[in-house]
Amino acid sequence: MDRRTAPTHPAPAPAPRRAATAGDRPAPTPSTERTEPRAQLPPEGTNEPLRLPGNLGLPLHSRVRLITRGSLPAIAWRAEANAWARAADERYRATTELRALGPTDGDIRLGVKDTVDAAGFATRLGLRHHRHYPARSAAALRGLRGVSVIAKLVTPELSIGRRHGARNPRFPRVDPAGSSTGSAVAVAASICDVALGTDTVASVRLPAAACGVVGLRATHRADQLDGVFPLSPPLDAPGWIARTADDLSYFWYRSGLGGPLPPALPPGETFRVGVVAEALDGPNTPEVRGALDTLRDALADSGHRLVTVRLGRLWEQRGAAYELCARTALDAYRRWRAGADDPLEDATRSAIEAGAEIGDARHAEITATLRAVRGTVADLFRGQGVDLWLLPLHPVPPRGVDSPPAAASVIPRRGEPDYERRLGYAPVASFAGLPAIAFPAGADPERGAPIAAQAVAAPGAEALLIRFAQEAARLLGDPLAPAARPAPRPPGAGQPVAGGEGPR
Repeated sequence: MDRRTAPTHPAPAPAPRRAATAGDRPAPTPSTERTEPRAQLPPEGTNEPLRLPGNLGLPLHSRVRLITRGSLPAIAWRAEANAWARAADERYRATTELRALGPTDGDIRLGVKDTVDAAGFATRLGLRHHRHYPARSAAALRGLRGVSVIAKLVTPELSIGRRHGARNPRFPRVDPAGSSTGSAVAVAASICDVALGTDTVASVRLPAAACGVVGLRATHRADQLDGVFPLSPPLDAPGWIARTADDLSYFWYRSGLGGPLPPALPPGETFRVGVVAEALDGPNTPEVRGALDTLRDALADSGHRLVTVRLGRLWEQRGAAYELCARTALDAYRRWRAGADDPLEDATRSAIEAGAEIGDARHAEITATLRAVRGTVADLFRGQGVDLWLLPLHPVPPRGVDSPPAAASVIPRRGEPDYERRLGYAPVASFAGLPAIAFPAGADPERGAPIAAQAVAAPGAEALLIRFAQEAARLLGDPLAPAARPAPRPPGAGQPVAGGEGPR
């Protein structure tokens, strides 16, 4: 069988270093720079993208190896990382609580979305006054190896509002909107190495895409939702964000999420890729179509097998995913309201009120369809003879910070202008409970905004998705490299107003 079943990454020291990939720097050496962190940030008030200095820009596995071998003294790294995190967070506003690395902390700096419990930190749910101090961490955090939680990360109110206050480090004119906004921004700014978010309909994948990083939605598993605010239990899933697919691969195995280190993959092994026909026919901008075409051509030229597939009934449930999200969010709000009195913003209330339009009969109908789809979706991959589905993450590039939102609520409603574009393609994985990964695939040549592709696989196939994203990075290089991004246009020029903004 020709499927790749596990990410590849270097083994911990003293194993030999693997060959460099697109995400690596050749022969990394520790930086000896001691520049004041604020001086290394882009000038305040400009649209200059962040370029990570010194050891902060190294691939994760390279930095850990340098520390392990003593080439980068741990005490020097902690001082550098702590000073940088404070300065970067002042600029990009990604955290609600930030702590310094200590001498007994693990090698990997982890941030956690503010709707997920982390022992020793307050859970605020994006609210001004609410504080919950959990006795233990959420299930998704238990048992992780070699990591230290250093931050709780910004989210809009109850994971379904709009306002977040964070700023996009690499694409200053792009709104990093999504309920895991702080998770994506913290990783892009190297405040954290990896961040845990939650993905209900799109909320790990969309902000990761807007920040030019990699976002993985995990398979839906009810046991992994303990300690997570229940926005929509049928749709909610943990999600992980890292700067590159290589960093995510290293974290996946180093932390114990993926089991023992896999052997090297045989050369010439290929993926069987199902390109989703309905997405090809969708309301995509030329830039989105072009990015996907470039990726498809690169995969085909490298010997991967591409076929066109249709998702049929599953594709038709994208709107139902938002309806279910709205209804379950309303139910969650009613339970939460009994013990809290935080006033909510209009956008949050509008999203919650959308749930009142979904009556009990419609709710039951959607739930029955969801169960039927999930009961047969693994057979769909087998019947198509593919390892994964490939499609754009969203029909349009992310919305600019100067563009108004397409609607007051993050919940698309039938009959609204641009309804199909607002639905996007992320709900496919959410409704089916499938893992999905979003990764950089191109840039809007007018604004330099990032464009992401996504891959969706069968339940439990997260490792395969990470490996596919690594392969895409190898083939594309860095599609977001500064040389590929022209200077941003003036505010309002050529900016779509229906960009990705799904909940959350």
